[in-house]
Amino acid sequence: MFKLRLKRCGRKQRAIYRIVAIDVRSRRAGRDLRKVGFYDPIKNQTYLNVPAILYFLEKGAQATGTVRDILRKAEFFKERTSN
Repeated sequence: MFKLRLKRCGRKQRAIYRIVAIDVRSRRAGRDLRKVGFYDPIKNQTYLNVPAILYFLEKGAQATGTVRDILRKAEFFKERTSN
């Protein structure tokens, strides 16, 4: 089973998070299956690879609460329900 989870990158006090598809049993810094986006809370920037996210969600991946909030803020679910 997969999860869409944040993986911390960047320097000390300058965190940038990658949104990754990862096995549930892996730890935060573990090996990811695929990078599907990133989130920079300092600059408030988000990049999402929408086809990859849709692929993993269709395969049964669960997004963590924080990733779900990031997707909601980027209006990812509005695009998905309108189609």
